[in-house]
Amino acid sequence: MTGALITGLGVIAPTGLGTDAYWAATRAGHLGIRRIGRFDATGWPAPLGGEVDGFDAAAHLPGRLIAQTDRMTQFALAATDWAVAEAGLTPDDLAGASISTAAAFGGFEYGQRQLQSLWRQGPKHVSTYMSFAWFYAVNAGQISIRNATRGPAGVFVGEQAGGLDAIGNALRQVRSGAAVVITGGMESSRSPYGHASHLGNRDISREPRPDRAYLPFSADACGYVPGEGGAILVLEPDAAPQRRHPVRYGRVTGYGAAFDPGATGSGLRRAAQLALADARRRPEDIDAVFADAGGTRALDLAEATAIAELFGPHAVPVVAPKAGTGRLFSGGGPVDVVAALLAFRDGVLPPAGRVTAPDPAYGIDLVTTEPRQWSGRSALVLARGTGGFHSALVLTASDD
Repeated sequence: MTGALITGLGVIAPTGLGTDAYWAATRAGHLGIRRIGRFDATGWPAPLGGEVDGFDAAAHLPGRLIAQTDRMTQFALAATDWAVAEAGLTPDDLAGASISTAAAFGGFEYGQRQLQSLWRQGPKHVSTYMSFAWFYAVNAGQISIRNATRGPAGVFVGEQAGGLDAIGNALRQVRSGAAVVITGGMESSRSPYGHASHLGNRDISREPRPDRAYLPFSADACGYVPGEGGAILVLEPDAAPQRRHPVRYGRVTGYGAAFDPGATGSGLRRAAQLALADARRRPEDIDAVFADAGGTRALDLAEATAIAELFGPHAVPVVAPKAGTGRLFSGGGPVDVVAALLAFRDGVLPPAGRVTAPDPAYGIDLVTTEPRQWSGRSALVLARGTGGFHSALVLTASDD
């Protein structure tokens, strides 16, 4: 099967605004996890988050859009603008474009403000934009409106796996004849209402020290830290962008998904096998695995088991850049895709946040502490969503 060429990227993450800032911080192992600053979390049992610093919506969007959108949608629109500009797309190119995005939470901050207005001041003080600004599908709609696209639009809800599902669907659309697909995932649940929704998950980290709170595959792993942000990508068929000479970051060549509510790793292994088969690749063709990195003993063991069974113990480098940002839910997989593409470009694998060494019991070759020089040309990206969602993508360098 043919792949889809990636010609534009837009990243917003706790470690940087824009692709270059994100990648420089990620390569250096900078930590975007800190005490929650968007509200007073004093006394909360999980006081940390991966928060985006320095994003000014007014610098990127007109006031009319700011009034009707949640922070997550403002992120998505800004990132889309960057990706579309990098791909060199014209209004004519965008007219027929498709949209394939993912979200897990929706506009929680906007929704909380409107509910507060309802109870404190009454229904006349609730904005009409509340009818859609809170909805998990709103990013796709607003991206379409802002870019005047008229192609099909779809939204995937698979928690952490959803972002890869959206890109996998974009791959299928390109294979079916789509000329341009805008895809990815973006999240922001950093309000009291949003953060409270995480507290029912037993896997959230209660550790108050930022450098100890999210240590996937470590013997000291104690859970995940929720974060905000994500990435938007432009996918096109190989022939389409030749007249524009855009950046050619790499290709999405395979996608697989599986559902398994168990914690054995079988669902993740099956998704990976399906992605490899779709890409017509064998395990020995993969040069690195960008891991889901759940951050608990059970989740990490299940993923490490799946990787070791598929590739062999210590047979392939395992990368976990989200250890520096927190888990970004539907945005996490797309950001890992960006990291893999930039690893192709620069010949380096980024470290896993503050993880100094993997637990030897896992049998994986985790990239820790320092970036690792690398000459790989293919990568497998993995993601799992709460409840049993498992997804995988195969990426290859643009010249392969």
